Amino acid sequence: MPTPTLTAAALDQAAARIAPTLTEPERTAWAVPATLSFDERLALAALAVDARINTEPLDLADVIRGPVDMPSAPALQPYRTPMAALLHRAQIRLLAGGWCADRLRDEQGAVCMIGAIRAEANSRSEADDACALLLDIVRDEFDPTAETIASWNDRQRDGRMPARILGHAASRAGVRGL
Repeated sequence: MPTPTLTAAALDQAAARIAPTLTEPERTAWAVPATLSFDERLALAALAVDARINTEPLDLADVIRGPVDMPSAPALQPYRTPMAALLHRAQIRLLAGGWCADRLRDEQGAVCMIGAIRAEANSRSEADDACALLLDIVRDEFDPTAETIASWNDRQRDGRMPARILGHAASRAGVRGL
């Protein structure tokens, strides 16, 4: 059985039939006399819903907010010893600024392992001591064929392993009390 469609004229006729019969309080309650067909009552209900919908355009600038550029909180320092703290800061710098190979620092600010250590060290001798410890840990636990930190760093595909090694070295230095 096909669904009957209501034309605008039929809706106007239905509205004209019920308008004079309702008093004002009944109109606000949307009381519909029983003489209307189901389709007419459904059409009037749809009109009532449409009348209540706010058709004012929504300003998405008030709703959608992007991430706010806030300064990051300083990283907690989990190590009390100076060497472990230096290696941890170098790891954070490498993770935050990016990793590079074949140079200490690239144009975008990414650093290699030695560049991260030198940037965080208070002196050149402190950086040299940290690099010596790092090379010992790399040789003992990861790659016995590593000649230098720079050569080992340059053989890596991305910064995951160098960052991991710096974190591991910081942990080992903390355990050793360095």
